Amino acid sequence: MANGKGKILLLENIHNDACRAFEAHGYEVECLSKSLGKSELQETLKDVVALGVRSKTEVTAEMINSSKNLSVIGAFCIGTDKIDLAASSEAGIPVFNAPFSNTRSVAELALGHMLALLRFIPDRNNEMHQGIWKKTASGSVELRGKTLGIIGYGNIGSQLSVLAESLGMNVVYYDSCEKLSLGNAVRMSSMEEALRVADVVSVHVSGLPENAGLIGEPQFQMMKPDAIFINLSRGFVVDIDALAARVQSGKLKGVAVDVFPVEPDSGEKFHSPLQGMPNTILTPHVAGSTQEAQREISEFVSSKMLHFLSRGDTRLSVNFPQIELQQQMDSHRILHIHKNVAGIIAGVSRVFAASDFNITGQSLRTTQDIGYAIFDVSGTINNEILAALWAVPGTIKVRVLS
Repeated sequence: MANGKGKILLLENIHNDACRAFEAHGYEVECLSKSLGKSELQETLKDVVALGVRSKTEVTAEMINSSKNLSVIGAFCIGTDKIDLAASSEAGIPVFNAPFSNTRSVAELALGHMLALLRFIPDRNNEMHQGIWKKTASGSVELRGKTLGIIGYGNIGSQLSVLAESLGMNVVYYDSCEKLSLGNAVRMSSMEEALRVADVVSVHVSGLPENAGLIGEPQFQMMKPDAIFINLSRGFVVDIDALAARVQSGKLKGVAVDVFPVEPDSGEKFHSPLQGMPNTILTPHVAGSTQEAQREISEFVSSKMLHFLSRGDTRLSVNFPQIELQQQMDSHRILHIHKNVAGIIAGVSRVFAASDFNITGQSLRTTQDIGYAIFDVSGTINNEILAALWAVPGTIKVRVLS
């Protein structure tokens, strides 16, 4: 324990700025460059108040339910699909992520891949390393005037849209949700319509389970035979074998893939049917891995975690009722997390009424399943009052912040 505040565990080489931020607030911080196996992580979490992970670490319901001290989880990335959000909510643990911080980095890499593939740079580069001087313009074309089809028009897809249009591309997109078009981008009525007209297809969908197998052989057949295909979203979104077959048959001009159905741990051998394919760029899940992005992610997520630990703020949590309440002077803050059922707040009010408390500030928000209330009170909070709050039927967690 550092100043009695507890231990923070940060995995997968999270930027040092996050470590320093937690240490500056008096926490003991353990920063590891790797992820931990399920059994090791579950054992380690017993002494942890806050956990930070990236895309490799799976946080299961079993881990969450056995970690009685765990108060908050930070995903230092965009995706939260490796974290059991339902179990986190039921345990009274908010989860924060970084939905915007690496947007620019991913969009820039997608743009770079387009430029390289339209000019056959991967092939020319490989030839030069083998001593082969093959100066040719055969098949090489400019980006300007080509049609970019974006599948998934969220934070990344929409920013890529703006960048591509600034270089003279025509942009069409498809998203399952209604989205505001930026610039001159045109929303297509179906993914199939976007695939058929695009010279370049770039995939930027979320990691939701319904996106598994989104693009396979039927979708590749809809694409132009000289199209470029880029996937920087999730490995399970694309049928990798169907993609390899398409490249092998010469019916795709070029391919860039940053995410794979199975991604090895650091040091393990990587295997993919796309290895050795012509005009193909393979990268090890680095689309969002720039110094700028990692620094911004570390600052954003660590600040959200610290604001919850110190003030109870849950704004921008992905799984929790969202509250940001200015704390009153000369008061103690009580956080009450509970099931969203009738009578909870009445029970809490009865506890306060029986105590000599003056409530100076309060806020309540609910989701379908969870209720979250913050009370600022003046007066002494003793163990008897805490026990009474815990005893209110439906209570999940009670925390006191000085």
